[in-house]
Amino acid sequence: MKPKITRSTIKFILIITIVAVLGITVGRWSVGGTTDVSDYEVLKTFSEALSLVQKNYVEEIKTKELVYGAIKGMLNSLDPHSSFMTPQAYKEIQIDTKGEFGGIGIQIGVKDGVITVIAPIEGTPAERAGIKSGDKIIKIDGVFTKDISLYDAVKKMRGAKGTTVTITIMREGELQPKDYTIVRDIIKVQSVKSHMIGDGIGYIKLIQFQERTDVDLRNTIKKLEKEGISSLILDLRNNPGGLLNSAVDVAQEFLPSGKLVVSIKGRTGEKNDYHTDNKGIYLNVPMVVLVNEGSASASEIVAGAFQDWKRAIILGNQTFGKGSVQTILPLNDGSAIRLTTAKYYTPNGKSIQNTGITPDIVVAMKPKGVKIHPIVKERDLERHLKNEQIKEELKPEITEEVIPINEKDDIQLQRAIDLLKSWKILKGITTP
Repeated sequence: MKPKITRSTIKFILIITIVAVLGITVGRWSVGGTTDVSDYEVLKTFSEALSLVQKNYVEEIKTKELVYGAIKGMLNSLDPHSSFMTPQAYKEIQIDTKGEFGGIGIQIGVKDGVITVIAPIEGTPAERAGIKSGDKIIKIDGVFTKDISLYDAVKKMRGAKGTTVTITIMREGELQPKDYTIVRDIIKVQSVKSHMIGDGIGYIKLIQFQERTDVDLRNTIKKLEKEGISSLILDLRNNPGGLLNSAVDVAQEFLPSGKLVVSIKGRTGEKNDYHTDNKGIYLNVPMVVLVNEGSASASEIVAGAFQDWKRAIILGNQTFGKGSVQTILPLNDGSAIRLTTAKYYTPNGKSIQNTGITPDIVVAMKPKGVKIHPIVKERDLERHLKNEQIKEELKPEITEEVIPINEKDDIQLQRAIDLLKSWKILKGITTP
């Protein structure tokens, strides 16, 4: 008599097969691992739970939805930057790196279980509507955001140009939540903006590290050279990061060949070093780099490399403190997982996880009469990774964001200008 194969058994075999395949795929990118008997026992428990839900839940639900939900829960239990992406969400993240999408233009994270604004993107509908860093998004189009994933929140806020979305904001210091109805637009994240300030000082602002940022930067500096640039201010404030390779490409425009830009180290302790592989074009241009609490990830890589190699003066506030690397691993059905696979270290071997880059010159933005808004930093996020180089965990603290209306009110920028002017004057002084 042949053994009876039940529906539950088939599901269990299917799950084991899927996990085995995923193990091979992920193993190429991270540390491989062995699966012991206890792992199969846990998977059996999952299979039983899946079967019970399918048989007894009050409404019929698709197996794919249940499995997606389980994967989301698994990734959400790790750290704030690991997550599951549906096929649509995966397509959107690919669009993000190219710098154009339909939406309102904000960077978000999770703090205290609530979707929280890290920073509005400059020149977008969200910024024009008055959305601020630290704002808690408690509803999107009337639906509470509690327990939804970041990608689900992003999906709800994105849409076709001209359509509207209403987000309900709870702001620090306010007693009642407030609705903001925002008209979506095509968000073109222009990665490089520039102009001449005067006295030969060029100003370049990097908005985000995208696929073409290094090319745009090179073209921008060539344009400024024609206008007589003799020194440079590189503004990385409120730059949330982006592509690791783009950060390395930007750094090597200002560093000699063969210089270490960043090291990444995974669970096994094996290091991968990223060096400049061509001679920088702008090695001798005096430079000040502006940073603040919104400078994160790739921005911190660039600032850290310049600081360690003493290539530029870093000026501003302590940076965000995101010192981890995420790898996007596609799955067979078009979905993907965004997995934290390593931490990165500056050329001097320093981890900035939870601490950030300390500027060479700290300059706070505190003009009178401007309302203070709390800033979300890496150490404020739930389940953030620890920094193994620090004995005691840093406690969350309230920092502030002040965005000046014009250059004259920008205290940090004015200090940078004064530094470069002084640099030029001091260089011309001779000893009698």
